[in-house]
Amino acid sequence: QVQLVESGGGLVQAGGSLRLSCAAAGRAFSTYTLGWFRQAPGKDREFVAWISGRGGNIYHSDSVKGRFAISRDNAKNTGYLQMNSLKPEDTAIYYCAAGGIVSSNPKRYDYWGQGTQVTVSS
Repeated sequence: QVQLVESGGGLVQAGGSLRLSCAAAGRAFSTYTLGWFRQAPGKDREFVAWISGRGGNIYHSDSVKGRFAISRDNAKNTGYLQMNSLKPEDTAIYYCAAGGIVSSNPKRYDYWGQGTQVTVSS
């Protein structure tokens, strides 16, 4: 079992930046792929980015590529999502997740945090 807790969400203006954190319980954090997903009201959960267990492989969705950056610090059992040049359409609840393989499919992830709200005003 892996317990994940997101933090760092809030209200920002368009063009601003925000860094989300995902704190993981236990000692097995580095064995899991870390993914970030988001869900806006009335929409399906959308893939944002993933990073492999040791951080050697990274992938960002086209919608956030060049603006967002996923990272992790396994010594701190923490993952991050740095969000720059935020747009109103980035408004959503952001979730971190842990899974056994690198994937953009939320069904491949076994553990999920509670989510943190990100609201971008225009």
